[in-house]
Amino acid sequence: MVKKEMIAMLLAGGQGSRLGVLTSKVAKPAVSFGSKYRIIDFPLSNCINSGVDTVGVLTQYQPLRLNTHIGIGIPWDLDRNIGGVTVLPPYEKSVNSEWYTGTANAIYQNLDYMESFNPEYVLILSGDHIYKMDYEVMLDFHKQNKAEVTIAVMPVPMEEAKRFGIMITDADRKITDFEEKPQNPRSNLASMGIYIFNWKTLKEALLANAEQSGLDFGKHIIPYCHRNGAPLYAYEFNAYWKDVGTLNSYWEANMELIDIVPEFNLYEEYWKIYTRSEILPPQYLASGSVVERSIIGEGSEIYGKVYNSVIGCGVTIGANTVVRDSIVMNETQIGEGCELQKAIVAENVVIEDNVKLGVGEEVENETDPHIYNKGIVAIGEKSVIPRGITVGKNSVIFGVTSAEDYENGNLPSGKTLIKAGEKQ
Repeated sequence: MVKKEMIAMLLAGGQGSRLGVLTSKVAKPAVSFGSKYRIIDFPLSNCINSGVDTVGVLTQYQPLRLNTHIGIGIPWDLDRNIGGVTVLPPYEKSVNSEWYTGTANAIYQNLDYMESFNPEYVLILSGDHIYKMDYEVMLDFHKQNKAEVTIAVMPVPMEEAKRFGIMITDADRKITDFEEKPQNPRSNLASMGIYIFNWKTLKEALLANAEQSGLDFGKHIIPYCHRNGAPLYAYEFNAYWKDVGTLNSYWEANMELIDIVPEFNLYEEYWKIYTRSEILPPQYLASGSVVERSIIGEGSEIYGKVYNSVIGCGVTIGANTVVRDSIVMNETQIGEGCELQKAIVAENVVIEDNVKLGVGEEVENETDPHIYNKGIVAIGEKSVIPRGITVGKNSVIFGVTSAEDYENGNLPSGKTLIKAGEKQ
């Protein structure tokens, strides 16, 4: 048996329903981010930059693109004979088979995988946050305090604390109590969903709580360890961290990449973000094109004007087209004479000539106002928008549409157009 000091278990099964059509056919961790990356690249890069070379990736919802992207882990130097990266979907067992029903249930179902490395410590991560963290520093903190469980926390404004799991600590950062989304929080230290467990402590807690339905770390495992007297500590993290779980937070996080001095910097030499890269030609900016404060992926051809936007790889933007404050993902084709304002356009979309996205008054979305808001237009992957169509704010389109799908060539603000056969 090979012994590893610390292995990572990366929870990447999330459907990400608050991202609407962006996650209708792809798991949230596989959604494009920052032009050339996918969300899961960030925790995977953190692992290899922190010296963690054994990572189990737990997938469930729409895993195909995620599995293809990770492959055998070459871009992250995780193609190892011993350890490396392993994709762990739910699987058929001799007695019964079940989907992962909660964060801790997913880990419980992979006890054998963890046991095979006999680690001292297990690092539990989420696959859908954007941040850079040296997990080795967190492990040092865990060891120094002789903790059995260390929970990464970050200070949040007190008025926002009721949205999080909140840790109450003493002066030494030992956790004395915790509250799940409290109405009247007693602290502003919010759990980031990043945990280091002593392997023995984690294994014992999982086995003792195995029958709980929807077995969850915040609801079951952490309280169990606390009740049984295991020393729990809070490791405070004060750098950039973003949960890109809503369309607006996803849009904001992309826009923050192109700030003059970005709070989250993709260009740092000492903490590289690794990804699977296709073999693509360089980007091409035609005569008369304009690009201001934007990221343009390789293989993209720009004939129009791009302002304050994040453009993926292999994108074409036609002549006399203006793209502002928008995210356009890989392999999307935008015709000539178009206008895009605060749009999120998924992969492999075709927008024909003279289409306008994000015009008119801001009206609440008719079907999912909690998802489509803040004036953003969302276009699902492989959608087609025919020439000459005008689309309002807070609207969503998904599917191959034709001129007959639009009244007078118009989809007003707040409207949803999802073609039969496509599901959110």
